[in-house]
Formats: sequence, C-alpha cells, structure tokens
Amino acid sequence: MQPRNMSMSGVVDLAAVKAAQEAKAKAEQARAEAARQGGTGAVSPADLVIDVDEAGFEQEVLQRSAEVPVVIDFWAEWCQPCKQLSPVLERLAVEYNGRFLLAKIDVDANQMLMQQFGVQGIPAVFAVVAGQALPLFQGAADEQQIRQTLDQLVTVAEQRFGLTGLTVDPDAEPGGAPVAAPAEGPYEAALNAAAQALDAGDLGGAVRAYQNVLADDPAHPEAKLGLAQAELLQRVQDMDPQKVRQEAAEKPKDAAAQIAAADLDLVGGHVEDAFGRLIDTVQSTAGDDRDAVRVRLLELFEVVGQDDPRVVGARRALARALF
Repeated sequence: MQPRNMSMSGVVDLAAVKAAQEAKAKAEQARAEAARQGGTGAVSPADLVIDVDEAGFEQEVLQRSAEVPVVIDFWAEWCQPCKQLSPVLERLAVEYNGRFLLAKIDVDANQMLMQQFGVQGIPAVFAVVAGQALPLFQGAADEQQIRQTLDQLVTVAEQRFGLTGLTVDPDAEPGGAPVAAPAEGPYEAALNAAAQALDAGDLGGAVRAYQNVLADDPAHPEAKLGLAQAELLQRVQDMDPQKVRQEAAEKPKDAAAQIAAADLDLVGGHVEDAFGRLIDTVQSTAGDDRDAVRVRLLELFEVVGQDDPRVVGARRALARALF
C-alpha cells in the first residue's frame, strides 16, 4: 500500500507541497528525539549506501526521505551498464557526505517496485524527496552529468523541503543511527482519514476531517494546509477549464473570473502564474472585488506554504500592489 503523499508523477504538485511541510516536521522531530536520547544522530559512511527490498521500502526509503533525499539505483546482476554506473553512485554517496542516501534495488528480486516506479529499462535512477518520487536519469551517464543532477537534487531538497541531509561521523558504528519514525501525534488518525478521503476523491470527507482537527487545535499546521488544499480541489472539481480560461481572457478586470482561473493555475502546478494573475487583478480592481482577490491570494499562499520562496516574493509584490 502506498503511504499518503507518495506520488509517482515526478511533478512537485499540491501533494508535494503538503509533503514538504510534513517532511520538515518529521526531520525536526527525528533530530530532537536523537538529541533527547543523548545521541548525535550521526551515521557511518557505510550507512550511506543501502540495499532495499519491497518489505523494507517504506521504512528505509519513504521514512528516510523525510530527512534526506534518497537516490534509488535500479540494477540487476546481468546488467553490464549497471556495473559501470553503480560504483560511481556509491562513491558519490560517500563524497556528498550525507547530502543524499543511495538505495540500491535489484529489479529481479523486486519486480513490484520496478513496476510501481514505471521502470522501462535499467540502469534507471530515481529520487524520493519527502515521499515524492521523481525520475533522475535512465541509461548511461557520465560523471559530470550525474554530479549536476545530484547538485540540483540536493539544492531543491534543501530549498523547497528543508532537508539538509544526514550527519556523517567516520567513527560511528555502521547501522548505529537509523532514521527513526516520529511518534504519532494525537491527531494522526484524523489526518490519515483526511488523506485517505483525498486519495479516494471524497473532498467533502477530507474537509470535514481537517475541520475536526482544527476545531480542537486551530493552529495545527498540517490540518490548515490540508484544509486549504481540499477546499481548493473542491472549488475546481466541477469547473470547465476551457470556459474558465476563456472568460478570464475576455474579462481581465473581472475579479471572479480571475480568481477561478488562478485556482486552476495552482492545481495545474503553475504557481507563479496563479500568484501573478491575482496580483495584477488586485492592481486593477477596488472595493469588495479587490478584497476578494486579496483574500483568495492569501488562501493560495496557505496552500503552497508560507516558507516557499515563491510565496515570499508574491507577498512582497502584493504589498506593493496594495500600498
């Protein structure tokens, strides 16, 4: 069973936004727990390359991806290009000193994982960041290309997801500091129910579940983010995208038309377009219309996450438009 927020699309979409917030919280909890137990949380260089099978995938890849990007090397004993690529990845895992974890998966012994990731041929290299899967490259690649790809991966993981990697200690015992799953919070059951409702397309059920959490804890970050996401999906589910975009093009100063188009922009992953559209509309409207646009823009900020650089920039642009 796929855990919540596992996406095989390779696109950082709304689910990834939510996962980013969860990943930051889980990483902080894991580090705090290690400190509470008197340990450093450091791993041995030998722990930076692991063999993973289907049984251990959730714990060793998905859970670890909340703290460090996990690069997956799909390989097989009979694959000659794999035998050239795998040693390079293993060497770079040690050289990058905890900025990513390398998980090796033998496709012959783990056909289900191969199918789940849509691997068409090997060698194939994927990454999982905060529970989100994305393809990196397939087939032969020279070391410079691999380094460039890994550099981009660790940068995105840090800037977008707050994942700074693992602490490595050459003197640490191998296997001595596994990434522990954080303890379940008091609202875990409700949040799981909300996530399951989202996966099933029951947006009303997801909204109610998140509202139940917020009724007891109005500042709960995951529930706030989940509710904003579910309400956004509710708003767009019955829209005719072509009609909405045509109306927005014909009525550039119509607040309702631009708000609807911005919702579609965000659901489609066009974050900057959504923000820019509403900021332009703030500048061209007044009174109640302007306030409605401003409020919707603040709601979309909540969906993307207040720490996201795109939100930070758009918030500054909104302030300039208003004042």
